[in-house]
Amino acid sequence: MSTKPVTAFGPDFPFAYDDWISHPAGLGSIPAEHHGTEVAIIGAGAAGIIAGHELMKLGLRPIIYESGKFGGRLRSETFEGTEDVVAELGGMRFPVSSTGFYHYVDLVGLESQPFPNPLTPAAGSTIVDLEGETHFARTLDDLPRLYHEVAVAYRAALQEHADFADLQQAVRDRDVARLKEIWDPLVEKWDERTFYDFVVSSQAFRSLSFRHREVFGQVGFGTGGWDSDFPNSMLEILRVNLLELDDHQRFIVGGVENVLHRLWRQPAPCAHWPEGTTLASLNGGATLGRASRIWRRNGGFTVTDQWGIVRDYAAVLVTCQSHLLTTSVAVDEAIFDQKLWMALDRTRYMQAAKTFVMVDRPFWNDIDPATDRPILSMTLTDRLTRGTYFFDNGPDKPAVICLSYSWMTDALKVLPLSPEKRVELALAALDKVYPGIDIRSHIRGNPICVSWESDENFLGAFKGALPGHYRYNHRMYGHFMQSAMPYEQRGIFLAGDGISWTPAWVEGAVQTALNAVWGVMTHLGGASDAQNPGPGDLWPTIGPVALDD
Repeated sequence: MSTKPVTAFGPDFPFAYDDWISHPAGLGSIPAEHHGTEVAIIGAGAAGIIAGHELMKLGLRPIIYESGKFGGRLRSETFEGTEDVVAELGGMRFPVSSTGFYHYVDLVGLESQPFPNPLTPAAGSTIVDLEGETHFARTLDDLPRLYHEVAVAYRAALQEHADFADLQQAVRDRDVARLKEIWDPLVEKWDERTFYDFVVSSQAFRSLSFRHREVFGQVGFGTGGWDSDFPNSMLEILRVNLLELDDHQRFIVGGVENVLHRLWRQPAPCAHWPEGTTLASLNGGATLGRASRIWRRNGGFTVTDQWGIVRDYAAVLVTCQSHLLTTSVAVDEAIFDQKLWMALDRTRYMQAAKTFVMVDRPFWNDIDPATDRPILSMTLTDRLTRGTYFFDNGPDKPAVICLSYSWMTDALKVLPLSPEKRVELALAALDKVYPGIDIRSHIRGNPICVSWESDENFLGAFKGALPGHYRYNHRMYGHFMQSAMPYEQRGIFLAGDGISWTPAWVEGAVQTALNAVWGVMTHLGGASDAQNPGPGDLWPTIGPVALDD
């Protein structure tokens, strides 16, 4: 059996994006008469900046619009008075299986370190606090038997329902035929069934108590509890498990937002453009503001910004959350098919909230002489905080505590509250887990908090597909294949993790950005190199299985 690493290869569309972007032949070329052509990109997040970088290399001039903060949901907020002490408000942990994303991390010369997830060496120790019972653990073996039974039951459920071992082996081997042989039937079987249905219908969990299912929801696997995902389509969770998106995670030293800032200023060998050209230089050193209108005109598109300035483009790439196309940007309805509009509007975004504080030092490493344990540990709990994470920047530097990371109902509990109130509630909850431990005296500066659903530029943290949403996802993800579309619908493209099969993971943003690059390239008469076919070249033979409407 192969011991090759698991990568984000498929399963719906098993195209090797990492190989495509690292091939010496490059992604392709466009006719010389289109060199210098301006292409609009709506959004300066991961999808927008990565697509812009690759389109620049083809000889195009990507013009970036950004309505808020550069970086999108790769947002590294620096604590006041420091240079590199950050709170990761959006993406903060990146699995090593995200090989497309790490291509760009390596390209710009940033480093990563293991993320302090529960029960990992990076965390050092973990506290699980459920229903008032507190357990200290360094590994799963340190927890009571019930937790082992839950872990074993979930692995058994994956094998029973999804032939998981063989399926993951096909991912490791990049065996497209075998992967589709197993995965494609699972699409119809599980698209309209929930994560919770998957759990409760398995033989392993049926033989256990409700308490086991409850603990699984609270503690889960990998990064913590998954009960907020119980209503989601099981296909979404299967992809996370299969591609090890919830395993072997790392964080970007200095803040993940730096990946995009560096890529913005990164020179690259380009067709047409002189040596030293960067995405920043092609944009005059700064992005444009909010795009307020996208319209069809003269065979191309016009984009109007928030100041009423109208510019013409040969193509447009939209990377913002799909709901903004009906709430924030006036869009010519005819440029998307009505079935695609249905998919865009039905996209369901999940809520997420984080509360961070900076502290004077990593004091949680202090040893309690009564127990010979650290005084604080990475904490999973059923209390308001849900997940608490500790970030050690070194013994002589301020450190960071993510007091609370919560989703859905737990995130809504703090939605209207001020940062100070959120901190007080989190500290009150942690006081019950760690009685007598004084966190307050270590806090420095002001807290940093986020609720993504309250931001008009996002309206939610990330997509969470509901049962029956596979067809919608198929329409959005495959929209870059435009040769059969009516003329008036060609030339506008979609990208972002919400367009991908793996929402909430930056690899989905990378992959859809690269789909859009292929789409723009071919829309302008270009093509991939014969030695390095692109996603659209292989789509007809290995594309996602289609379900009847």
